Amino acid sequence: MKPKLGIGVLVSGSGSNLQSIIDRIEEGCLDAEIKMVISNNPDAYALERCRKHHIPAVVLRHQDFRTREDFDGQMIDVFKSHQVDLVVMAGFMRVLTPLFLNAFSMKIMNIHPALLPAFPGTHVQQKAIDYGVKFSGCTVHFADEGVDTGPVIIQAVVPVLVDDTADTLAARILKEEHRIYPQAIQFYAEGRIQINGRKVFIRNGPVVPEFAAHNPSLTEF
Repeated sequence: MKPKLGIGVLVSGSGSNLQSIIDRIEEGCLDAEIKMVISNNPDAYALERCRKHHIPAVVLRHQDFRTREDFDGQMIDVFKSHQVDLVVMAGFMRVLTPLFLNAFSMKIMNIHPALLPAFPGTHVQQKAIDYGVKFSGCTVHFADEGVDTGPVIIQAVVPVLVDDTADTLAARILKEEHRIYPQAIQFYAEGRIQINGRKVFIRNGPVVPEFAAHNPSLTEF
């Protein structure tokens, strides 16, 4: 039997995307094992989620390190020692250094609550409303040295309603985040992802109909 994909998760806050990954693993829909969770925030509720599900976790306070590279180097050591194959950023409020990115080159996923390349950075739901777009959504992408600039894996689209606030739009987008992030990880676990420059292709294989219906941009070959 093929061993399960070993994932390491980076979190800073509530960890709702971490919970969606845990749920899919426990449901048998995601062929992965969370080897280690790292948080830079000792008060992150994500750590309580780890305790409830008996998932190993460690707190590394970035303030305790002299440089960003020292902090990232410690994270690398932790993940490498726990046989992590794929790093998953789930609300991690730190920009990774080239040291970390090179240690896990094209093996780091992130999720962003907008349709990249539109609205990178922070406060993007309000930016989408202020700009007047009719649709927004979320993007799962590989992390690179830019901010929200890596190759796109999956995107999901939601409408922007005339009476939306940043909070109501964020809630609508979050539901899609919880759906497509585990799916992207599953594609990786199945060895179906191929990267060609900036383009990400998904190799032939079964796709959940509901997932495909909501993701017309999904490319298979």
